[in-house]
Amino acid sequence: MKTKSKGKILVIDDEEKDRKAIAQILLSENFEVIESENGYDGIEKIKDNVFNLVLLDLVLPDLNGIEVLKEIIKEKPDLPVIMISKYGTIKHAVLATKIGAYDWLVKPVDQETMLLTIRNALEKEKLQRELALLKEEALKKYQMIGVSEPIIKIFNLIEEIARSDVTVLITGESGVGKELVARAIHNKSNRNDEPFIKINCAAIPENLIESELFGYEKGAFTGAVAQKKGKLEIADKATLFLDEIGDLSPSAQAKLLRFLQEGEFERLGSTETIKVNVRIIAATNKNLLEEIEKRNFRADLYYRLNVMSIFVPPLRERKDDILVLADYFLDKYCAEDGVPKKILTPPAIDFLKNLPWKGNVRELENLIARASILVKSHEIKQNDLMKLLASEGK
Repeated sequence: MKTKSKGKILVIDDEEKDRKAIAQILLSENFEVIESENGYDGIEKIKDNVFNLVLLDLVLPDLNGIEVLKEIIKEKPDLPVIMISKYGTIKHAVLATKIGAYDWLVKPVDQETMLLTIRNALEKEKLQRELALLKEEALKKYQMIGVSEPIIKIFNLIEEIARSDVTVLITGESGVGKELVARAIHNKSNRNDEPFIKINCAAIPENLIESELFGYEKGAFTGAVAQKKGKLEIADKATLFLDEIGDLSPSAQAKLLRFLQEGEFERLGSTETIKVNVRIIAATNKNLLEEIEKRNFRADLYYRLNVMSIFVPPLRERKDDILVLADYFLDKYCAEDGVPKKILTPPAIDFLKNLPWKGNVRELENLIARASILVKSHEIKQNDLMKLLASEGK
């Protein structure tokens, strides 16, 4: 039985004896090995093949190893490169590391040291690959879907403001996709390698919201048995999404305003000032100007939050998006259930377009999710949708 390869490695070294010796060690450890005797050939092989790692000599007959390293980083930035040389200095090693080399080995290369370094580099490469896949899946999960004019305008606005740190207020009815807009801004921002931190201001009791936002010290109140960081502190260098900001308590509003003005806060029970670099994105389904009139929301906080505003229209006002969204949800849920993709008949599509959609996109998604499971035929008809709605009392 053939042993599975541990990975594909390119060895770039003009000294045939050294190159063959390294290749032999790698082959004995079940690595697939490709050899190259100069820099230009090595770069071409990297362009034409998929490698897990490169072993690169510093001294080559055409380009030097540092020049080759720069080309590799440009072509395949996630490909780990281990430099090897008997002529290199600490200066070369530091330079190579700064450019992006994973490590530096000195000839004659110790077999165990080389294999350990390769294993560590491949493990790091594997983790980076998995992280990239997870990020890709997250982007798919929170993907914004739409072709209507209002949604295209929102897409364009997101592109314009994402890379700034401007505070954004997103408004619209429940279920229109305000969180998706917030995540799209974060994913296109300079903070996209940091987490997207979310807090639902309506879901947390009034007496706990401040500790959730600002954190607390041990003994700050009954039950505070240890220090706890708040969401603002956790979101340093990242994005904090304050959902349902209209439900924030008056006391928390005052403290949040101070943070927005000065960029600092204190944990509950502490006098130590904490400074963080957080981008705030807020959302609400309330009319905050009306809440200000009712004295439920601070006007000064509103103007601090509403530096840039994005209104997400209800689904009933962007009917062009209904079919696109329904088709997307059918793809998603049929794939999850392992069944062939179902289709909506033309009367079913017309029926969907003429519903009031009080629950907006969330309501449409729930209906399509149930239809993908409960409708057994390939076609989903208008009558099927009517029955599903009737079972919910609609």
